[in-house]
Amino acid sequence: MRTALPALRVALLPAAVSLAVLLAACDRSPGPGEASDAARSVTQAADAAQSRPDESAEPSGDKPILIGHFASMTGSEATWGVSVDTGIRMAVQEANAAGGVHGRPLKVITYDNQGKQQESATAVTRLITQDKVVAVLGEVASSRSIAGGQVAQRFGVPMISPSSTNPRVTEIGDMVFRVCFIDPFQGYVCAKFAREHLNLTRAATLFNRAQAYSTGLNDAFRKHFSEMGGTIVTEQAYGDGDSDFSAQLTNIRDARPEIIFIPGYYTEVVNIAVQARRLGITAPLLGGDGWDAEDLKNAGSALDDCYFSNHYSHEEQRPAVQDFVKRYQAEFGKIPDGMAATGYDAAGILIDAMRRARSLSGPDLAAAIAQTRDFPGVTGIISMDAQRNARKPAVILKLKNGRPSYVTTISPP
Repeated sequence: MRTALPALRVALLPAAVSLAVLLAACDRSPGPGEASDAARSVTQAADAAQSRPDESAEPSGDKPILIGHFASMTGSEATWGVSVDTGIRMAVQEANAAGGVHGRPLKVITYDNQGKQQESATAVTRLITQDKVVAVLGEVASSRSIAGGQVAQRFGVPMISPSSTNPRVTEIGDMVFRVCFIDPFQGYVCAKFAREHLNLTRAATLFNRAQAYSTGLNDAFRKHFSEMGGTIVTEQAYGDGDSDFSAQLTNIRDARPEIIFIPGYYTEVVNIAVQARRLGITAPLLGGDGWDAEDLKNAGSALDDCYFSNHYSHEEQRPAVQDFVKRYQAEFGKIPDGMAATGYDAAGILIDAMRRARSLSGPDLAAAIAQTRDFPGVTGIISMDAQRNARKPAVILKLKNGRPSYVTTISPP
């Protein structure tokens, strides 16, 4: 284990400079497992920290309103952290161009958690106690959102996760929100697609037993696929850091499934797909939003005609999507992935709530976020439910040569 480095701080810069910094920083890493111990050590220490000043007395003038973001800007899956950061900064840049919030500019402070739960808790503590941010955005990985969310809840500062799908994230308390769907729905989406769109009845699953995201999504898929009349012929598991999946894949091959559900991250899926094809497995693979990354192209043809659920598709013809894709390409020179879109929506919902809130104090701002209804997001029309989760549809994408294409949209039942 390498020694933890100081968190990376990225200030909001003019467009050209921020682009250079963001592209140089590209990286994200989703950390599996439980986060409660890591967060607890920080939040217990926070009890002795100096109390936050009341933010309800908003200073006049051009003093910027500070927004915190914690993400995996370095690490094995850093592409997610940087994608979210670009989406957040694009939303903030556009808000500032439109006059900011009540005449005050917005400024983003991003800290790198290096893909670690403990660093997530530390980063959120620093954002709140030292930088005095009024709200926090992050994380992508559910376990790291749990770590950071426990700190935000303790200090009474609102936090919005762009894309953590495990239900436990918002169960932390009334200060924690998300703009993405949750795993029970995502499991339903994948099961419905396999059963009703592909008309398949026999499925196998291969999941990471140490990862909150993977185990939760696997459970949801099993439940819904079975309820829809399908049969799970075998469930196989692996652990963090595993690179040889031949034993699990051999068991899956012998069970003769028609489709294999793999609710893991793209760093694992590429290796699994290549090994599966070498073992003669021809069944299509199906996964969740953790597949979303350009690195899928490294699987070559092994992932051709495979599918995954996601938050949006750049091919959707909704005006909100096409306008976002056009602006993002002009700013960053590439097509935005799902994480960039959820980062943009998370920042957009926060900014909208800031403009409606009675003040920027934690309780007032959280109340305004909770009242979000029919927000015209890139990833869909977003409303917050009573559990502070976004209710909205998901899309299914099909892979060919590592490139995803839009197949269908599946709405909540």
